[in-house]
Amino acid sequence: MRRLAAVLAAAAVTAGVLTGCGGEDNWAKKCGTAGGVVECGPDQRTEVKPVSGELLDGGSYDLAQDRGKVVVVNFWGSWCAPCRAEADDLENTFQATKDKGVTFIGVNSRDDKDAAREFERGRVTYPSIYDFEGRVGLQFDVTNTAMPSTLIIDRQGRIAVAIRQATTVTQLQPLVERVAAEGNG
Repeated sequence: MRRLAAVLAAAAVTAGVLTGCGGEDNWAKKCGTAGGVVECGPDQRTEVKPVSGELLDGGSYDLAQDRGKVVVVNFWGSWCAPCRAEADDLENTFQATKDKGVTFIGVNSRDDKDAAREFERGRVTYPSIYDFEGRVGLQFDVTNTAMPSTLIIDRQGRIAVAIRQATTVTQLQPLVERVAAEGNG
């Protein structure tokens, strides 16, 4: 019973934060939105505040360590059917773009750690932050995410794209490549 209460509390906090609290509404209004994708031009982008967390397989991650790279952040849970459906597309996009100065980080929420590790095993090669309570989502402040959701952070540490639904390689890869090509003239 206590575990169920903890899960429900974490879900409520995460859902409240990830559905538009904070600066999201103002951020999204100044960018273009189409079909669950918010895309911002360089002059409209919001800088991400410091983000860090414990990695699912141990160690820690700090977004600042990837400054100068394009960072794709995917919010997921092993219990989420659309998350399972998009995992191959995320991995394929990661493999296709990592040589262009792109890195990926997952953010696992509201999940059992063992179930999350098992889900990742053999599916993705990039790391994930374990964020049962949704605190990492709070650090992004501008995320409006249902599970799954994906952010593309530009080389200057600003949110360029927010995908508020499951994604596919045909949707994600061109967006990542466009952000990765900025400033590489």
